Amino acid sequence: MKRSVRFPVSAALLRRLALASIIANVGIVVTGGAVRLTASGLGCPTWPRCTDESYVATGEMGVHGVIEFGNRMLTFAVGIIAFATVLAVLAHRPRRRGLLPLAVAVFFGIPAQAVVGGITVLTNLNPWVVGLHFLASMAVIAAAYALWRRTAEPDAPAVSVVPAPLRALTGLTTAVTVAVLVVGTWVTGSGPHAGDQGAARNGLDPESISQVHADGVFLLLGLSLALIFAFRAVGATGPARAALLLVAVELGQGVVGFVQYFTHLPGVLVGAHMLGSCLVLLAALHVQWSTRERRLATPPTAPATPARDAVPATA
Repeated sequence: MKRSVRFPVSAALLRRLALASIIANVGIVVTGGAVRLTASGLGCPTWPRCTDESYVATGEMGVHGVIEFGNRMLTFAVGIIAFATVLAVLAHRPRRRGLLPLAVAVFFGIPAQAVVGGITVLTNLNPWVVGLHFLASMAVIAAAYALWRRTAEPDAPAVSVVPAPLRALTGLTTAVTVAVLVVGTWVTGSGPHAGDQGAARNGLDPESISQVHADGVFLLLGLSLALIFAFRAVGATGPARAALLLVAVELGQGVVGFVQYFTHLPGVLVGAHMLGSCLVLLAALHVQWSTRERRLATPPTAPATPARDAVPATA
């Protein structure tokens, strides 16, 4: 009987695929922003077809159709990477029981996100649905990041490396990060970049909701700075470095946000701000994961048996 040939999957390959999944999902957020910023959101006026008669863009649809259809095709590329990651998890030996649920979540999250994207088209770019589309992408990125981190960890219980109050402060910082992202979608929904000239806006006052968003950013920055000092106070150097990185990313994102606001939202800066949102989320997750670690239990060593005195041989 012939034995089946199995393609060997190393831990390094598995980790590279997980990292590729993060990069691909961040990339499709940026390309999705390009669709909106070029007013190509309805370049394909229906979904899942591009037109009522065709699944692909036609010459009559112009550059907007090409941009929107191209972004749809990128979904398949991202899905292929996610599917390859699932196969790699299944083929990896020894089997990692904690990786498969995350890999499957990323894989199924991509078509779910695509369906939400289709609903945005069918609702003529309803700003609330557009915001949900962005947040769905953030959820997939978070799952992809968790998978990437788990590939470098053993399958063992997570152990905290900081006191409980600091774990709570870290969780609060992550929650505020998510809240800032949510409010950011409301700001976008009130602004000029609707994705199509005829698309509606959410009706919120742009200046007022931008102020709410800025207040959330200042709160997030304050919490992140507090984490740096708190981690250093307890000697948690790894989490302190992660919090310092988070502050650096937040400051960069804040500069882009303020400049784009006071320069009347140029498309290039809005796109950079969308990329920055992904980086802020990843940096916040980095802090969250740095506060715990997984260690394989070391088996207890057996006590040494004392050597017996040699018994002299008898004649």
